[in-house]
Amino acid sequence: MWDLSDLYAAPDDPRIGADLDRIEAQARAYESRLAGKLASLSGDALAQAISEYEAMWEGLGRVTSYAGLVFSGDAQDAANGRFYQTMQERVTTISSHLLFFTLEMNRLEDAALEKKLGGSAALAHWRPWLRDLRVFRPHQLSDEAEKLLHEKEVAGRSAWVRLFDETIATMRVPVGGEELTVSAALNRLSDRDRAVRAQAAEGVSAAFGDRVRLFTLITNTLLKDKEIEDTWRHYPRPGSYRNRSNMVEDEVVDALVAAVRQSFPRLSHRYYGMKAKWLGLPKLQHWDRNAPLPDEDDRLVPWPEAVERVVKSYAAFSPELAQVGQRFFDKPWIDAALRPGKASGAFAHPTVPSAHPYLLLNYHGKPRDVMTLAHELGHGVHQILAGAQGYLMSSTPLTLAETASVFGEMLTFRAVLDAESDPRRRRAMLAGKVEDMLNTVVRQIAFYRFETLLHDERRKGELSHERIGELWMQVQVESLGPAFEFTPDYGVYWAYIPHFVHSPFYVYAYAFGDCLVNALYGVYREGGVPGFEGKYLDMLRAGGTKRHKELLAPFGLNAADPAFWMKGLDVISGFIDELERTDG
Repeated sequence: MWDLSDLYAAPDDPRIGADLDRIEAQARAYESRLAGKLASLSGDALAQAISEYEAMWEGLGRVTSYAGLVFSGDAQDAANGRFYQTMQERVTTISSHLLFFTLEMNRLEDAALEKKLGGSAALAHWRPWLRDLRVFRPHQLSDEAEKLLHEKEVAGRSAWVRLFDETIATMRVPVGGEELTVSAALNRLSDRDRAVRAQAAEGVSAAFGDRVRLFTLITNTLLKDKEIEDTWRHYPRPGSYRNRSNMVEDEVVDALVAAVRQSFPRLSHRYYGMKAKWLGLPKLQHWDRNAPLPDEDDRLVPWPEAVERVVKSYAAFSPELAQVGQRFFDKPWIDAALRPGKASGAFAHPTVPSAHPYLLLNYHGKPRDVMTLAHELGHGVHQILAGAQGYLMSSTPLTLAETASVFGEMLTFRAVLDAESDPRRRRAMLAGKVEDMLNTVVRQIAFYRFETLLHDERRKGELSHERIGELWMQVQVESLGPAFEFTPDYGVYWAYIPHFVHSPFYVYAYAFGDCLVNALYGVYREGGVPGFEGKYLDMLRAGGTKRHKELLAPFGLNAADPAFWMKGLDVISGFIDELERTDG
């Protein structure tokens, strides 16, 4: 269980109100002093203004991080929901006084800003932040429109997201006479007993089917909300805002998606055909997708053993990386316990650079949970190392945010695989890794494809839950292949995916990160880059100050090259080749 007192002692901690009152006074004074005057400031004065802006936002970020973590710890507690919403509303009100700053910064002409940058070393420090801010310049609205959208967020999109989260958190799924949380029910889909998996699938289908009208309303509302804003901002297509946020070109994402879809037959179709044979089934049902393999080790991994495996794997690559990671276990920065009301899944929350990240997991003790720990710890380590860049420049685009997590997961997998001498268990571990990679690459690109179809069709009118289900089934059939015989009840499973609600078009970042790390890890294993460890740590420390081309250049990699994606996909295909050679 984590201890959030490094942020605040409790939701009623008087420091929260005092901090918000102080920042509000600062924000009002800041707006009064600087609004309409940025063009006349010297480079040094503008640098000082950015520093003040960052400090206020870090203070607000501390409050929202704390409220969000409290809510994630127990979303079924109504008091936590009220606290979270109240903090969001207060922060939105305060930050409305800061909104002018970025809007006015983007109204500066390029030549004028460049002149200020050239004459001030202090302002030049902020060049990466200014570069990323100005990506959105063509899509900026009037100050009045921007302020209206900003202030209405808490009563609009954010309210629908909260409704989704609270609904999921309080749902109970009937499975074999038990009433389980959504997370626990989904976990049963990987049970060794096929009857248990089928029961869990039936329960999940029933639970979401009973609420499908609510999830359809949430989805339709958020899709329309996004369409309205995208239209006003003149984004060429629904995914364009996400790509701008990720500092990646639409064409690069298109190349990734095309490469993965082209590879479905040699990856997922081929693998799941093998899996059906291993399980002795003529066809797989959707509840067989994550079924354990016959040779898979059923032994649960105790938490201390999981921690040891992960830290040792990190240490074998980089003692410094392991030392940073060990801090999460030495201090109460991780919540891994299973309990009702807790957010499902896993995440690493960076909070603010003046504090530290927190990790949330739901640790069931399965081998995949060990890999999840390695993954989230990678995020946490990355966030700590990048924290030196400060609040405004520590965050990485989503396309790079998965780099350290997937790399840490690969380090752990390779260490465990290399230590295993039994051929049958090695084969089962390799198959398990292939499944994880398919879930990360094939499944996430299928999710992205589903979102694309969904947003495109919503622009023609509201969608029924039946039509949403049809689109969902279409991409599942395409991506998973002929080994599956999908039952109609699977048509509602789109409803539980939080990324569609929280962060539209987020999902391709997983595939981006996995393919990137496959290529990066290949360079490491080949030993062709001197000082790889130092260059890798420098990449993490860079935070959001560099784009993907700059970060990958020291390793001889370029994500703009179409062959780059095939290089990453070839790693997965190579694992499947190895499984085919040992298939007997």
